This record gives sequence, C-alpha cells and structure tokens, in this order.
Amino acid sequence: MAKKLVIKVTAGADAPERCSQAFTVAAVAVASGVEVSLWLTGESAWFALPGRAAEFALPHAAPLPELIEGVLAGGSVTLCTQCAARRDITQGDVLDGVRIAGAQVFVQEAMADDTQALVY
Repeated sequence: MAKKLVIKVTAGADAPERCSQAFTVAAVAVASGVEVSLWLTGESAWFALPGRAAEFALPHAAPLPELIEGVLAGGSVTLCTQCAARRDITQGDVLDGVRIAGAQVFVQEAMADDTQALVY
C-alpha cells in the first residue's frame, strides 16, 4: 500500500456524489493513518472558503465541513493556483490550514515514491 495518498477533486456542487466521495476517501484515509494531500480544483475550489462547505448537502453522506476538518486535522489541503485566480480567491480568503499551490507542486507530490494519486 502507498505511504501517501494524493487526491485531486475537480467536482463540487455540480457533481455532488463524486465530490462527496473524494472528501470521504480523504477523511477516511487520514483517520486510518495514511498521509493525505487533498487538492481542490475546478468547482471544488469554492470549498476552500469559510462557510462554503456548509452549503453543500448530499443525502446519506457525511457533512462536508466535518470531512474537511478531518483532512486538515491530519493531512493537507491545497487549492489550485489557477483555480483560485479564476475565482478571485486569495490566500487571505481561505480556511486556516489551506495553502494555494500550482501544478508543479501537484506533479511533484503525485510522482513521489510510495505515493498513490486519485482524481475525482
């Protein structure tokens, strides 16, 4: 099994099941002791902002704010630089613990030894 899990989520409210699956897998992996790096891209970029995850609802799914808190508690959350720029989101706007970084950092993380990358 990979020692690190890099998850890129591209879906938000536009594809709620795919979005929820990504956050759920990330939170469960962190809770299981796996090193997790969760990347918010595309429509999931909005969830880097305070209060936005609370607006997301999907029947029979864990609340998104709790999943994000779980990932931040033991893993990392990164907002894509270009996705942030397209939405006029700056580092000062995001949740505590969320960083903004670009494709070079994503590729570096995803290509590291003993790493598994997933895209939702």
